[in-house]
Amino acid sequence: MSEEFLINFTPQETRVALLQQGVVQELHIERTASCGIVGNIYLGRVVRVLPGMQSAFIDIGLERTAFLHVADIWEERRGEGTPNGNEPLRPIERILSEGQNLLVQVLKDPLGSKGARLTTQMSIAGRLLVFLPQEQHIGISQRIEGEVEREALRVRIQTLLQAGDTGGYIARTVAERASDGELASDIVYLRRIWSEIQQRAKSARPPALLHNDLNLSQRVLRDLVTPETMRVTLDSRENFQKLSSFAQEYMPQIAALLEHYVGERPLFDLHGVEEEIQKALARRVDLKSGGYLIVDQTEAMATIDVNTGGFVGLKNFDDTIFKTNLEAAQTIARQLRLRNLGGIIIADFIDMENEEHKAAVLAELNKALIRDRTRISVNGFTTLGLVEMTRKRTRESLAHVLCETCPTCGGRGQVKTARTICYEILREVLREARQFDAREYRVLAAPAVTNLFLDEESQALAMLSDFIGKPVSLQAESGYSQEQYDIVLM
Repeated sequence: MSEEFLINFTPQETRVALLQQGVVQELHIERTASCGIVGNIYLGRVVRVLPGMQSAFIDIGLERTAFLHVADIWEERRGEGTPNGNEPLRPIERILSEGQNLLVQVLKDPLGSKGARLTTQMSIAGRLLVFLPQEQHIGISQRIEGEVEREALRVRIQTLLQAGDTGGYIARTVAERASDGELASDIVYLRRIWSEIQQRAKSARPPALLHNDLNLSQRVLRDLVTPETMRVTLDSRENFQKLSSFAQEYMPQIAALLEHYVGERPLFDLHGVEEEIQKALARRVDLKSGGYLIVDQTEAMATIDVNTGGFVGLKNFDDTIFKTNLEAAQTIARQLRLRNLGGIIIADFIDMENEEHKAAVLAELNKALIRDRTRISVNGFTTLGLVEMTRKRTRESLAHVLCETCPTCGGRGQVKTARTICYEILREVLREARQFDAREYRVLAAPAVTNLFLDEESQALAMLSDFIGKPVSLQAESGYSQEQYDIVLM
């Protein structure tokens, strides 16, 4: 399947869209003010060790301290008598102590209220290889399936290593087609980066950034471009020149794919990407058949509900449901990538009695998910007819990047009615009257609330005024949200 990358540059942010056969499949956004930090290496300081959680909080210079679990602490262990040849993990309180300096790498960006996730096992990614300074083995990407090809690539890499070289490597999928010269260049590049990191660590004072991963556009060339990529189109001459130089030095086989867009119409408008971004922020996703999905994202999980909508089908009800669910399976796979939904995902397909239909829908979903670069696991239908999935979460979802919690509803997705606010105001006025002896109580509220007090709830307001023996006046504030009000003591 042919694919194309569109890269839109502004001084404030870089946006990348992946199109497959002309349809937007993925969106990546990196803002200058809040760049992702996955892959960055820091010299941090241990702030707190929590034996009960077998974890520690590390200060790496961010707003929130980062999190390090004992399972992510690399230790050179030589086990004797254990099944896997390794000794059991030592308790974290025997490994770390408060105030200790520690070299760490970011595994996951800060998400929501959680700090970044760290590891002490370093890995530096190149175009063809990933360098593991603390390991000694040579691993091969699981996407290279043939055992003969895997072993041949392992031997080639081993042959290219110099005598006395330490550290291990993982061959990425693209390494299978690389020449020995390209592999050797990647090895030299990765070892040079690690040497520079070690030199900086000797003189740095924590918290300090020692190594910054590539920016988004460079990571696209390094990590996302595949043999199926037809072109990478950029709308900035300056960045086109920079990326061309970067590609010529580190991945010359990709340099020819870069194109500079010079048209008058904005690049994302030309390909309908802006419209797709707006659709990806909506709860409702329409299906071509007339059905639709409702996508809800919460702190704990994302839920996707499938509905037939206006689709009535041509045969019987079971076939209508089956066709809607098949189309929904393909759309769900695309929405997961487009919105970058991660963690636990629950899909509520329309109930199907036919077991063959269930199997076909599940097979269609798995087939559509094959192209997802993020690790994903589908557990099948539960006894309640729900499909459970997990998708690895490494960065914020599209909605979390572009949106914020509604200040009016506080993220509930709904607001209290004007009548509910009226009754809250009545209770609050009574509460104030019992505490303070004012001449008058003036209520400042949204027009919808004051209008209700002047009409249907006028008797309730009059009864309250008689009860407290003081006048209660109203003042409409057009700038107030429906739930907002103030009571002024006159």
